[in-house]
Amino acid sequence: MKIRVFESADEAAVIDLWKRCELVRPWNDPAQDIRRKLAFQPDLFLVGLLDEKIVASVMAGYEGHRGWANYLAVDPEQRRKGLGGVIMKRAEELLAEVGCPKVNLQVRGGNTAVIDFYRTLGYEVEDVAGLGKRLKDDEPS
Repeated sequence: MKIRVFESADEAAVIDLWKRCELVRPWNDPAQDIRRKLAFQPDLFLVGLLDEKIVASVMAGYEGHRGWANYLAVDPEQRRKGLGGVIMKRAEELLAEVGCPKVNLQVRGGNTAVIDFYRTLGYEVEDVAGLGKRLKDDEPS
């Protein structure tokens, strides 16, 4: 798999990938999420390609204290081939290059398959509560 930084021409394919991976929620406009990412650390938004087709993505970021990973997706037809681990490793490498000491991510509590996947990459379930507060309601674009 070839990994490169997201390009604006990738938007439709990436959103389609996220939808097929069931990552899109009614309260998150994926096009808006992409625009926000492109305004902040766009070099940490990666896509993975097989035969020039986008089959994976990850949005990473670092705010000076912790790194974060969002929208890790692998085409359902390409799963269990190690692609998720490969693109996640590249995101971790890029985060390490900017001085990031630790990566955090959030997984929905009942999604044990994804939790197990991250455990194979060395992530541990921590005794923390995920809290959130919406500061702005997205309107679909």
